[in-house]
Order: sequence, then structure tokens, then C-alpha cells
Amino acid sequence: MIAAAAMMAFTLSACGSNNTGDEAASGNGGEAVKKYVFGTDATYPPFEFEKDGKYVGIDIDLLNAIGEVQGFEVEIKPMDFKGIIPAITAGQLDGAIAGISITDERKQVVDFSEAYYEAGLSLIVHKDNTEIDSPEDLAGKVIAIKKGTSGAVKAEELAKQYGAEVKYFDDSPAMYQEVANKNADVTIEDFPVISYKIAVDPNANLKIVGDRLNGDFYGIAVDKGNSELVQKLNDGLKTLKENGKYDEIVGTYLGTTAE
Repeated sequence: MIAAAAMMAFTLSACGSNNTGDEAASGNGGEAVKKYVFGTDATYPPFEFEKDGKYVGIDIDLLNAIGEVQGFEVEIKPMDFKGIIPAITAGQLDGAIAGISITDERKQVVDFSEAYYEAGLSLIVHKDNTEIDSPEDLAGKVIAIKKGTSGAVKAEELAKQYGAEVKYFDDSPAMYQEVANKNADVTIEDFPVISYKIAVDPNANLKIVGDRLNGDFYGIAVDKGNSELVQKLNDGLKTLKENGKYDEIVGTYLGTTAE
């Protein structure tokens, strides 16, 4: 979900570590418990959002469950999505889980766990829109998009190909509202995310059109070279898939498994 341009802009100066990967308080056995700090964008339901003062969602529940089976503590640090990978490369985070699509560009600066969810991007328009059914209908249209996402990369690609205009926003609610208010013609979002929003928000005034634009796979991003954490994440994911907890978490938010 982070555009190559934003992702590669890790000129951000390293203003010091956030004490990531610290040893937390000792557990019952007297051994120190490792604590990792993970960034997230808490405005991305059903994967991460705030409810009753707590961070919840598929990603948050999944990460906490991995921590439980692998014996480490998780600290969640919410931030703007576009700043997540720069924060990892600056040593301010151990990793991040935020519906982050695994791309070759991102793999140049961070490592990833194994893929844990297949998403894919979709076109979204106002529910009354009858002019847009596919990318070919975007000529002369305005695309609202969230900065630093894989959707932004796709929007720029389609705008160049079909002659559309791109308007950038800092968060998903703002770009949705731009289309709902008819100030933009279309937005691009991960299929499960927009499906969830339309299902739970009767006032969304949005609909999905056409086929998925690609087949994105989400992964947990980790500081480059931290093979120990990558292994813990992969082992935890394997355990959760084998014991049924993974499908339970996904089903809680989407009413179905990830298959």
C-alpha cells in the first residue's frame, strides 16, 4: 500500500531509535519477554481501526495472536500510512502491519513476512454513477487517492494511460468522501477494505465497479535484515493457520475465511 516514490524517500534523517526490539518485563518464568514496536495506519477497517479506545481489526488481532504463540509482546504505534516504511528504515519501528502490499520496490528497503492475505485493487464510484465501469472509462475523469499507497501507484498509471487527473488525500475517509460528494469521479481501494465499508456504512453512497485491477498480497514489513523477527512472524502465521485461529480472526471481520 505504499507508493514507490514515497517509499524510496527514506532521506528522512534517523532521529534515533525508539527502543524497538527491547526486552519487556520478565514473564512468570523470570525470562525477559521481547517487545517489538509495529507501525500501523489505524484508519483502514477492517484491517486496522480504533474501537472503544482500542486498536482492533484483522491485522491487529493477527499480530497480537502471533505474539502470543511466539512469546513476544506487541506495541502498536499508529501513524500516517505514507510514513510507515520511512519510519522502519529510520530505526523507529521494528516492523509494520497495515495492509501493506508486497512489491519489488518495497522489498528493496524492507523485508516481509510470508503473504498473509490476498486483496487486489478495485475501482469505486458514487452509487449513482453510470459512466464508469472499467479503466477505459477514466478519460477526463478525476481520481481521488490516498497518498503513499499501491492504489496511488495504480491511479498514476491509469491517469497517464487514459488521461485522467489524480487528487491526493492523507487518509482513506477523505478520499471516500470526495467521491461520495461527487467532487471526484472515482477512487481505487483494496477490495476487502471497500467491501467492508460499503457493507457496514449504509450512508457510504459508493459502489464497486468492474473486475479487480490486480492481485495484491499483504505482508508484514520488517526492518531490513531482521531475519529473527521474520522467522517468528512466519512461524506464528503457520501455527495460526494450522490451529484455525487465522480463519477465526478473518471471519470475525469479513464473515468468511481468506480462501
